[in-house]
Amino acid sequence: MQIQTFTGHDILNLIDDVARLRIAVFRDYPYLYEGSLDYEKHYLDKLSQSESGVVIAARDGTRVVGASTALAMVEAEEAFQRPFLEAGADLNDYFYFAESVLLPEYRGRGVGREFFRRREAHAANIGKFKFLCFCAVDRPGNHPCRPEDYRPLDSFWESEHFFRRPDLQTTYPWLDRGDEQETEKSMTFWVKELGKD
Repeated sequence: MQIQTFTGHDILNLIDDVARLRIAVFRDYPYLYEGSLDYEKHYLDKLSQSESGVVIAARDGTRVVGASTALAMVEAEEAFQRPFLEAGADLNDYFYFAESVLLPEYRGRGVGREFFRRREAHAANIGKFKFLCFCAVDRPGNHPCRPEDYRPLDSFWESEHFFRRPDLQTTYPWLDRGDEQETEKSMTFWVKELGKD
C-alpha cells in the first residue's frame, strides 16, 4: 500500500475518488451518512483552495482505499469553530483534523496511525499551531443501528494522546441513511497539544 500527502491544487486529482470513499465509509455506523457526490466534491474543492489544507491518501495499486484530511481551524466551517470561540479560545492556535476514512478490509494495518502522524507533521511544518483537534459524532449506546460488534475508537484516539473534551461540543446536520430530512447531530471534540506524545 502507498500513502501520499497532497496539498493545494494537487488535491483536485483526488476529488472523485475521495468523494466516493467518504460516502461509502460514512454510510456505516456511527455516521449513517446518506451522502451525495455533489456535496462531497464541493467540500473537497474548498479544501484544495485552503492555504493549510492537506489530504493524505492511501492507495492499493491505483485504487484509493483510505483518505484523511485536515486544515487550520480558522479555515474550517463555522459549526466547528463555534465551541472554541464560545470558550474564548484563539482559533489560530488550532489545526483541525477533519476526517479519516478507510475501507474495512484495510483496517488494522497501521494506516490510521499514519494518517494521524502525517497530519500532525503537516501542522508542525506550518509552524504556528499549538493544538490539534477533531470531533466525533455522539450516538446513544442503544441506537438501533449500532452493530453488536461495534467498537468505539476512543482507546485508539487516547493512544494518540488526544483527550475528549465534553466542554467543546457542536452540532452539524446531515441526512441519515433511510431518513428523508437532515437532522442536527451532536459532536464532541478531542484535543491534543501539538508535539506532545
